[in-house]
Amino acid sequence: MITGTGQQQDAGDAYAADRAAIMQLEAEYLMALDWGDAESYAALFAPEGRLEWARGTAVGPEAIYREIGIYKEAIKQYYGDDGSGKPVVLRHFITNQAIYVHGDTAKGVIYWFEVANNGPGHSPAIGSYGHYEDSMRKVDGAWKFVSRKIFNEQLPERGAGPENPARAARLP
Repeated sequence: MITGTGQQQDAGDAYAADRAAIMQLEAEYLMALDWGDAESYAALFAPEGRLEWARGTAVGPEAIYREIGIYKEAIKQYYGDDGSGKPVVLRHFITNQAIYVHGDTAKGVIYWFEVANNGPGHSPAIGSYGHYEDSMRKVDGAWKFVSRKIFNEQLPERGAGPENPARAARLP
């Protein structure tokens, strides 16, 4: 591959560029989620994209777009307000990222946790945590989610199983 400077790009550079683009996808996902930006959120999924979360499964960007409204309402009911009438503010964070690029497809296992300002005196408190199991592919040169399954460790039916999920993600 030739880069913009006319120099040969090696496989390591391509891997690094793909990994950086996937990490950007992950970050944009959380920003859209935390701000309830359904349009940006849904645009991160491939046309056949599938989202599995605590409230069900949605397939395709239009259905995924609608899930943000359901999510926002569920969060409002669960957390209520911060005691002053303002909605509780949530922020999601990702930590360990096992990303395996296989050409124009990739798989990932990513740890996440959620912090809300509903602790004593509006202090931060961890609300939930878990991991994502992702399948991704390039769509018109941009990485998109084909599948995102959200594991949520405080919900018995959404917790992780006994096997290390990164083992399966290593395989194309």
